[in-house]
Amino acid sequence: MVEQNQTESDPTAAATAEAPKKLPSRPRKIRKLSSTTAGGDANEALRNPAQKSQIVIFPRIVARSLSYEGEVDAALRHLRSSDPLLVPLIDLHPPPTFDPFQPPFLALSKSILYQQLAYKAGTSIYTRFIALCGGESNVLPDVVSALTPQQLRQIGVSARKVSYLHDLAKKYQNGILSDNLIIEMDDKSLFTMLTMVNGIGSWSVHTFMIFSLHRPDVLPIHDSGVRKGVQMLYGLDELPRPSQMDQLCEKWRPYRSVAAWYIWRLVEAKGPNLSAATEAANASLSLQQQQAMQQELHQQQLHQHQQFLDPINAILNFGYLLAVVFSSIFQTVN
Repeated sequence: MVEQNQTESDPTAAATAEAPKKLPSRPRKIRKLSSTTAGGDANEALRNPAQKSQIVIFPRIVARSLSYEGEVDAALRHLRSSDPLLVPLIDLHPPPTFDPFQPPFLALSKSILYQQLAYKAGTSIYTRFIALCGGESNVLPDVVSALTPQQLRQIGVSARKVSYLHDLAKKYQNGILSDNLIIEMDDKSLFTMLTMVNGIGSWSVHTFMIFSLHRPDVLPIHDSGVRKGVQMLYGLDELPRPSQMDQLCEKWRPYRSVAAWYIWRLVEAKGPNLSAATEAANASLSLQQQQAMQQELHQQQLHQHQQFLDPINAILNFGYLLAVVFSSIFQTVN
């Protein structure tokens, strides 16, 4: 009580007692590229990277996990205002939904098993894998590590994926990774750590962050579907390179995960065998369905690439035959 009275009677003492330990920091700002809605402007930016768009300062928007109530609605409001070209897509499709939360080790194991497989085949193997472990709740590093290659091969897991699963389990056992670390790490650190696991690349990490961890601001810059969708959305002459994607999609921050979800819907809608009714029915896709879609797109690209190479190979083969004929004639003359 004596100390309180002394403080109240002495303004200098009061100021000293209440002085903060640190100076108050200024409100944080982010530097954001001004939006370019016209396809011609985007093409010009790609052709002349030195002539960057004017830098505009916007107040920082702090995004939460997309599983928070109302966060998807907040993302849609932001995307509507920041990129008018997304508005028709948002109006056409129901709001996105995401997989229920699963322990990261289980989700990553599932991601490995579904790699490069059709959804039905992946589901069949995953079901047998769960039974082998004794249930989803028992898919743990020690349990997976104890499974022999022979046991995993018998349920349809390839030898390469066996090594991937064991490497993931080993990194958990060594303390390099854990479920808690994965949940708490920021996006950049998480990307670095997960890509250290054999068989987990950038695409797997990005889809895991979006559909399993519900991270709001993930842009799968290496995903061929997203890149194709961005090309279509902005009317670009060429498929944007991964290094160009950040600049083109800067206006979507901090909800690039939700924007990517709508870009996937755009690419699906342009598919030759998909109708608007089918798209509405498939508007909420799980991680496994996204993986199946990505694999299908990859196969289409390989087919197109082969079609491009076939005429070239024919020309080369014809040239080889001519060389053989001329060589035989030359040897006969000599």
